[in-house]
Amino acid sequence: MIKVGIIGGTGYTGVELLRLLASHPQCEVVTITSRAEAGKPVSALFPSLRGHFDLCFETPDAANLKQCDLVFFATPNGIAMTQVPDLLAAGVRVIDLAADFRIKDQATWEHWYGMQHACPELLEEAVYGLPEINRQAVKQARLVANPGCYPTAVGLGFLPLVEAGLIELDTLIADTKSGVSGAGRKASVGQLMGEVGESFKAYAIPGHRHQPEIRQTLSLAADQPVGLTFVPHLLPMIRGIEATLYARLNNKDVGDLQALFEERYLDEPFVDVMPEGSHPETRSVRGANHCRIAVHRPMDGEMLVISSVIDNLVKGAAGQAVQSMNLMFGLPETTGLEQVALLP
Repeated sequence: MIKVGIIGGTGYTGVELLRLLASHPQCEVVTITSRAEAGKPVSALFPSLRGHFDLCFETPDAANLKQCDLVFFATPNGIAMTQVPDLLAAGVRVIDLAADFRIKDQATWEHWYGMQHACPELLEEAVYGLPEINRQAVKQARLVANPGCYPTAVGLGFLPLVEAGLIELDTLIADTKSGVSGAGRKASVGQLMGEVGESFKAYAIPGHRHQPEIRQTLSLAADQPVGLTFVPHLLPMIRGIEATLYARLNNKDVGDLQALFEERYLDEPFVDVMPEGSHPETRSVRGANHCRIAVHRPMDGEMLVISSVIDNLVKGAAGQAVQSMNLMFGLPETTGLEQVALLP
């Protein structure tokens, strides 16, 4: 049985981890931390977990994290990097669901996150936890950087084309949309129902923190730099990401693109290439650890359009983290992650 600790268990990714781990047959959550809610039963804050967890929240100082086999950080950016070295030294493996270890270049990370990195010596060691490209490395990892939600949807959508060298790499466009849970579980006027309901807007057009993360993934796959225009949008829904991706072919004679995607993801348990002509819906992945993808070539032209959907809290966060945990401990990758999407 894997003994698990969760640091920062009161946000949406924290409760999503608990929801998934509650039915995981090889996992026991032994501690969960929160400074603000210390002493309060988990089920008091999250009634959906009543009968599944008898734990109370503990302060990080009181929690015996070194008893754990694995610790998940479901904390804001900048927290994990201050605690990870001590945990690794004690033999505890770590999965960080924030961004502290996603970007390899220290200067780039510090520019986008506005703080000095506390342990840059671990940036190179940290394995980017997208199993579809780093499965073998995740299996051996002590420290996994769980990918961002937008980077997961965008990366998986572009990846087959980039790996095959079929598209121009300097003009990629990612037009993405997310539900409000992507902003986290905090009080904010901009996230009130009266502010986001019946409305739709783009944000962070001048630059978003996920852009360098996406470019890093695609550049490594292409073995050369890529250019990317990335525009996120906020939708008046709770869960889900839809990424509409645009790429220009570098040669009109590219063969069967549907077959290319199907072959690339043939053995991937959580990537579903939809039938030709499909338009994936976010509700088809709600609550499930799946990415559904469709590839289109409108009017047989030079521009390709790829649609990629995920649940930002599952494949975009907690589910992908559990997927990596399974790999790290030699379990079948799908263990505890076979939930069917919620409909309606």
